[in-house]
Amino acid sequence: MTGTAQVYALHKGDVREAYATWPSPSCIISDGAYGVRGFHGDTTDEDGLVEWYRPHIEQWTAVSEPGTALWFWGTEVGWATVHPELKRQGWEYIQTVIWDKGISHIAGNVNGKTIRQFPVVTEVCALYQRKFEVEVDGKRLDAQAWLRHEWQRSGLPLYLANEACGVKNAATRKYLTADWLWYWPPGHAVEAMAEYCTQHGFESGRPYFSIDSLTSVTAERWDRMRHRWNHVHGLTNVWSRPPLHDSERMKGSLRRSAPRVYRPTKASTTHLNQKPLELMERLVHAATNPGDVVWEPFGGLGTGAVAAVATGRQAYVAEIDPYFAELAAERLLMAANTSDPTHEEDLLTQIASSRPSIREARHA
Repeated sequence: MTGTAQVYALHKGDVREAYATWPSPSCIISDGAYGVRGFHGDTTDEDGLVEWYRPHIEQWTAVSEPGTALWFWGTEVGWATVHPELKRQGWEYIQTVIWDKGISHIAGNVNGKTIRQFPVVTEVCALYQRKFEVEVDGKRLDAQAWLRHEWQRSGLPLYLANEACGVKNAATRKYLTADWLWYWPPGHAVEAMAEYCTQHGFESGRPYFSIDSLTSVTAERWDRMRHRWNHVHGLTNVWSRPPLHDSERMKGSLRRSAPRVYRPTKASTTHLNQKPLELMERLVHAATNPGDVVWEPFGGLGTGAVAAVATGRQAYVAEIDPYFAELAAERLLMAANTSDPTHEEDLLTQIASSRPSIREARHA
């Protein structure tokens, strides 16, 4: 925490003790168990990952609103194992980002097992959003079905939605259609349809276009329920970036930081799975806006939270390992003290310069 406004909160302990005290997130960055014994408490393989994540997903689902983004880091098989549980609990899959670490990642890492398969130089980060669902007469309706249902229960013909929204035909052609041409309508259009149905529709006994059955949804709230996306033209879902070997990599703790590190030296990495800050900043920028709340429940060194603070978001992070938590605290304090309002523009420039142009890609 720093300044007059809170920019981060770090919980040193089990995140399940902190969930209830954190505000509802706009984005969650999950970099927890992989099933590779990467830290004390990680599972030895994908078996057990669902049980490991289930109580956390339950908490995320309970406090998130439709449109909340979830970035889920893991190995390919680890993520695939947890995906059905995320879907069951109301998280809608959007896409997968692949971190390609390059050929240097396998140097010296060849043995009887790895030589009999294509060497693995990737991790994945899958994007989900909290699904929009409203229960009506025992059925769960998505946004498209719910909007059409709300207008139809007014008893008004569909074409009048155009008059309500002040458009020629967009309301019936895009907002209330039942086919694949449906578009998520802007908040002012939904608010206008609610007001029109209230004025001219049948008396229904409850407000039209109401999420809570108490009041009609406002334009502001409707717009918040659409997941945020800040697009960077030309950036694809394959991110080629070597693993950390530079000054950003934290080393020299002389601490056995995971079950599979037996004799750490000054050259040993502090945390086996430290992410490049650049990649975490991409995730934060894509799915949030300045001022939004970002959760990092399995902080480690707090790279996701540092990225959030550096780009003007509010970060809520937890780390159960006391040593890692102290390092995360140092990094967060430094990020808060050096945060620059222009960093968002600098980040876009950095992202643009780090990817090949379309012309270069065609001639590669």
